[in-house]
Amino acid sequence: MNYILFDGPARNALLPFTFTRPVADILIGIMTIRQKWELRLGSTTTTLTEEYLSEKYPMVELEENVMINASFLPNAILTEMVSNLETNQAIFKGDEVIAFYTNDEQEEVDFDTYEILEFEEDCITVKNTWDIFSKNNLAIQEDFDYLTEDRKSQPIPKSVNVIAAENIFIEDGATLEFVTLNASAGPIYIGKDSEIMEGSVIRGPFALCENAQVKMGSKVYGATTVGPYSRIGGEVKNAVLFAHANKGHEGYLGDSVIGEWCNLGADTNNSNLKNNYEEVKLWSYETEGFAKTGLQFCGLMMGDHSKCGINTMFNTGTVVGVSANIFGSGFPRNFVPSFSWGGAAGFTTYLTKKAFETARLVMSRRGIEFDEREAAILEHIFEESKKWRKE
Repeated sequence: MNYILFDGPARNALLPFTFTRPVADILIGIMTIRQKWELRLGSTTTTLTEEYLSEKYPMVELEENVMINASFLPNAILTEMVSNLETNQAIFKGDEVIAFYTNDEQEEVDFDTYEILEFEEDCITVKNTWDIFSKNNLAIQEDFDYLTEDRKSQPIPKSVNVIAAENIFIEDGATLEFVTLNASAGPIYIGKDSEIMEGSVIRGPFALCENAQVKMGSKVYGATTVGPYSRIGGEVKNAVLFAHANKGHEGYLGDSVIGEWCNLGADTNNSNLKNNYEEVKLWSYETEGFAKTGLQFCGLMMGDHSKCGINTMFNTGTVVGVSANIFGSGFPRNFVPSFSWGGAAGFTTYLTKKAFETARLVMSRRGIEFDEREAAILEHIFEESKKWRKE
């Protein structure tokens, strides 16, 4: 069967992360949503997403297709239902479509003509940016159980202080010595060829993805995910860093999501709790205003390719767009549009020529080319985000 993951109505609520990727390629737990579906279905997937992303994330449509709403994370029961879908059947949870079986001749889908199958079980959904960190504990546990079932971990080195060793899994090539791992409150997954340097203290749930790194003396609280080729240092709590992100030095990062190719300068700190303990509001790209999150703890949402200088301070509930460059003393405002350059003293436009030069250098250090396709995506975001910048 041909499986296609579509963005669904949550796409705009997941900006700025979905400026540069489909919903399916959001990292939560140990894997992206796409990787979860592909592993469980035993099949590759393609994507129905925004037109400007479609060259990088194309859709392959055959005569018969199963469309899957990428906001829904798979579990055993849901995967079985999706695998068994037949012509003109659709799976709904309440009034939301999860998946449906269709053919390439249907331009618009009339679900009144479908047999509706109700999914009545629980599953993890990602419908807001803060879901990525607030549901990360559940996602780590589900991924851990699935990835480690009937497999044997690499041995825990003798120099490691360990609590609840049965909840720890170490993949081939991982290195760790003289660290403390406490998996009593949730599992700890240490990915292939990753490294935890000496003196680090880690509490689960925790996921260190392939080739990621925890630097010396780090203090990490769950539920935290460090994406592939990313690195962390200092103090981190309940944060998700996508691939190729860098928080390599002292400073606090909590209840936050950091996109790909981001860099947090030394001693960067974010607040995750308001002084008056009130509910945190976050910038909404849908309403172009600040929306309630229902959370008391909520930190920094930073889109891909954004950077901040040393000693940067972020207020509670700050949203930073794509390819922003933040520096200077004081707190920048809690919504920084894409391609902004500056800080608390004010912002100017970060021109694409300069931004692309930086992106090209940063990516080349990891052996990845910043090509015309990447440039076209960022050009589109630059134009789309003009309305939020004070030119």
